Parts: sequence; C-alpha cells; structure tokens
Amino acid sequence: RPDEARTLTKLALRSKRYWGYDEAFLEACRDELRLSPEDVSRLHVTVAENDDGRVVGFYALGDATHGDAEVSFFFVDPDVIGTGVGRILFADLVEAARSAGFSRLRIDSDPGAAQFYERMGVVFVGNVPGQSVPGRHLPSYHFDVLAPEQ
Repeated sequence: RPDEARTLTKLALRSKRYWGYDEAFLEACRDELRLSPEDVSRLHVTVAENDDGRVVGFYALGDATHGDAEVSFFFVDPDVIGTGVGRILFADLVEAARSAGFSRLRIDSDPGAAQFYERMGVVFVGNVPGQSVPGRHLPSYHFDVLAPEQ
C-alpha cells in the first residue's frame, strides 16, 4: 500500500546495512533506496509479513522493456535473512512476472546478495555501473521466468 512506503524504505536501508556498509555509503544510496507512495502505486510491490504482521521483506517489479521486467527492489529484513523469506519472495516474484506476461527478469544486485540470487538460479550477464556511488559496479543477472522450475 502507498502508506507503507516509509516502512519499506527503512527496511531497504536496514537490509543494505547488513552487508557492512558505513553511514557515508548508506547516505549516498539513500535516494536510490527510497520508495515514495507514488512508487508503491506505480510498481508491482509485494511484501512478506511475519506472524505478527510486521513487514520482513519486499520486492518491487518495475518497468519492462522487450519482455523483460526489472526487479527494482528486493530486500529482506536482516532479522530473517537465512530463514527462507527471500526464497519465498523470489518464488512469488517469478510467478508474478510470469503471470504478467514477462519472459525474463533483470536484476542488478548488491554484491553481498549475489550468492542468494545465484542460488535462485539466475544467470550472471556482466557488471553494470551503480547509480549512487561513482566507480562502483554491480553484478547483473537475468532469470528466465518461462523456464521449467529451477
């Protein structure tokens, strides 16, 4: 919901901090990690909640080009990393993209999350320039959502 934008932004920053980045780095990334209520309305955003109703992860499926959908956001709260929340969110992401008629996902990942995506079966396609920190490059992946289950 658009009124969750602030909660999702805070979760994205906590999740990014998990990889050991300092405050200067997080400040440089703050705009890139911010979701506005308009973003939540425009993008396909899905959240994962724990039994208490607290948001513990989310993804946002973004703009599409040539049948590819961009994964604009994919974050899991550090408190639940390693518990299967990411795997469940990724499976839901793939199904959402498939249902929307996309053939492939494009994912530009934080280097810290690269192993997670590789376990999900994504294909590394190269490095791309990061948006927030000059000279920083991010691993980029594709995932064929029409392929048989990974």
